[in-house]
Amino acid sequence: MPKRPTDHPAEAASARNSSPAAKPASAIFPPSPDTPTPLLGNLTPSQFMRRYWQKKPLLIRQAIPHVEAPLSRDELFELADEDDVEARLITHFRNKWQLEHGPFAPDELPSLKRRAWTLLVQGVDLHDDRARALLDRFRFVPDARLDDLMISYATDGGGVGPHFDSYDVFLLQVKGKRRWRISAQKDLTLQPDLPLKVLQNFEAEQEWVLEPGDMLYLPPHIAHDGVAEGECMTCSIGFRAPSAGELTAQFLYHLAERGEENGRTGALYRDPQQPAVDRPAELPAALVERVGAILAEVRWNEQDIASFLGTYLSEPKPSVVFDPPQRPRNEARFISEASKFGVRLDRKTSLLYNRRFFFINGEKFPFDGSKKWLFDLADHRCLSAKRFVTLSHDSSVTARLHEWYRAGWIRMGELA
Repeated sequence: MPKRPTDHPAEAASARNSSPAAKPASAIFPPSPDTPTPLLGNLTPSQFMRRYWQKKPLLIRQAIPHVEAPLSRDELFELADEDDVEARLITHFRNKWQLEHGPFAPDELPSLKRRAWTLLVQGVDLHDDRARALLDRFRFVPDARLDDLMISYATDGGGVGPHFDSYDVFLLQVKGKRRWRISAQKDLTLQPDLPLKVLQNFEAEQEWVLEPGDMLYLPPHIAHDGVAEGECMTCSIGFRAPSAGELTAQFLYHLAERGEENGRTGALYRDPQQPAVDRPAELPAALVERVGAILAEVRWNEQDIASFLGTYLSEPKPSVVFDPPQRPRNEARFISEASKFGVRLDRKTSLLYNRRFFFINGEKFPFDGSKKWLFDLADHRCLSAKRFVTLSHDSSVTARLHEWYRAGWIRMGELA
């Protein structure tokens, strides 16, 4: 039986930027690991990660007081109509679940007066600086794990049914109210023959109504069901959790690709001792043995794994397209303006690093000069004008940043 709703569980503690030259949203950097923050119920990020991350849920009242939705309803609907945006429409009319994939023209969405429908727009941080700024609040978790920000718009009674996710998620209420019910149940059987994953036997254990500013953290495989009470919007901050099979396949592909680059995989299979056969469809035992010996010679080390993860996890999603400046400055003009205004990473850019290499948008480069400026750019996603001036005498640095600027990977101007 569901428990009586409580305020906390037992453990509880600005215009859309479509132009490359648009002023960026205000930067709100994540708290330092040992600084208590309302975002986590006045826990420090270190305490949260130690006590709750991938362990148990946490309800946080007023995680972001006076929060505003990154996009208005109309802006979200407009975004859902774009070809490079992943949008889904989920309806539960006449007790029947239906799922449609976008893009959706405005007249293709149900009436706002109709109950029980939900619009999900994925990766909003790739398209709007305000959404990116909200996502950046959660960078106390490594960027390599941070995935995207999804916005869910729902009319009264709207939801996606009781379900579970295979990844961590923060559910931040940004408009209206949503009732959440959760359960740590082991039975994760799904209803058959539905277009979306709905649990067959959901039994709620805890229940709350979240209002704007409230947030619920859920680790993987916690069953949950959120239903809108009136019109509402919820931001879901999700994290990457690739499967072992996906990692294995991608890593082996990475090794093969690197082997081709280094000329190590050019030798063709040979079988000079193969006899004539009278059963041509039979797989030769010698072939199996020889290929097994080839695969047994495959070797890798920790640096191979790090290089794979850096390139794989910084690779943009297939739908991502960077917008180079329409009238790019030459290098001298770029240096002059960056010295006045600074530079920032484009909201779609991923920049990671380890001790020997840095990885930007799926490409790997060795450190060929001062590392600290790259650390600053990656960790803060911007370089101030003052910081840029100290680098401007280094032609290798300015040439690289100018190249990224021309590709649309960085923009002029600091995060405000």
